[in-house]
Amino acid sequence: MSRVSRRSEPEAQPRPAAGPPGAATLSRGGRATRLARAAVYAGGELVAEITRSGFVEGRHHGSVVVLGPDGELVAWAGDATGPIFPRSSNKPLQAVGMMRAGLRPADAAELAVVCASHHGEPFHLDRVRALLAAAGLDEDALRTPPDFPLSEPARDAVVRAGGGKAPVLMNCSGKHAGMLLTCVRNGWPVDDYRAADHPLQRALCEAVEDLAGEPAAAAGVDGCGAPVWAVSLAGLAGAFLRLVSAAAETPERLVADAMRAHPEIVAGTYGEDTRIMQGVPGLLSKGGAEGVQAVGLPGVGAVAVKIDDGAIRARMPVLVSALRRLGVTAPILDELAEAPLFGGGARIGEVRAIW
Repeated sequence: MSRVSRRSEPEAQPRPAAGPPGAATLSRGGRATRLARAAVYAGGELVAEITRSGFVEGRHHGSVVVLGPDGELVAWAGDATGPIFPRSSNKPLQAVGMMRAGLRPADAAELAVVCASHHGEPFHLDRVRALLAAAGLDEDALRTPPDFPLSEPARDAVVRAGGGKAPVLMNCSGKHAGMLLTCVRNGWPVDDYRAADHPLQRALCEAVEDLAGEPAAAAGVDGCGAPVWAVSLAGLAGAFLRLVSAAAETPERLVADAMRAHPEIVAGTYGEDTRIMQGVPGLLSKGGAEGVQAVGLPGVGAVAVKIDDGAIRARMPVLVSALRRLGVTAPILDELAEAPLFGGGARIGEVRAIW
């Protein structure tokens, strides 16, 4: 049974019993209900703790939404309906918007890098540059802030070669290359493609709202400089369920299939999204900054997580706890259920879910 904070338990309102996958519903008293949307994110409840040498050193609060295969809300903690910025968990939804607007990458690997928080490894950069070449543009067209690769070996290789920070190395450059190619395909200007009122960004916002099943509560500027839109965790989980439940060859399914076929492009050779997608067949996973994580698994359900203090280390333990509520089992879940802590080179504790 799920632990639910009385302080943050969402109010339920009636809705029709039937609905598309992704609709957040809850059965109460034999009647299907939809959760009322909150105006602001109220914050979560205790979901994880940090233990060092057998001593509880700290705690993480957050919110979790667990949807069943038909979109019913089967468990939650904290605030399910207050809007949050999904950060890079938005990327698959934005990629769907690009596909709806005419983006046609050469193959699934190129589509995967559009959805990626890539690590700047050579195979990532090859795909980004291929997208730019298809648009007839060079790296100067990217408006990503200059950065080093997230991969330490890739970063070291750049430094050894005498290089420095560059826009193409930034982890969002694949998304931006996809945005540029979408603009070129539509004859839209490329100089200001990040502007919130640009036709590209209006199209992407519409896609996010459509997939989440709710209007964006706010628009912000993401770390890469592109817009990010606030939706609820229930909406985010529902969007991921829509992606994996969509019919073959639709933009939604093409995005989900590309990411699942090329998880190492989405999150690097050793990234958590890579590992969990490789370890759970059919799972779609995408993390975001500030402690956000979203997954969808066809025929099983979807999960969205927000760790209130933004701690990346708590995401996977809480996600594993949620997936186990859906009956998902795999060796990789045992590996990710605890984030280890080290002292003096030895493991002396862990971050673990307590929800």
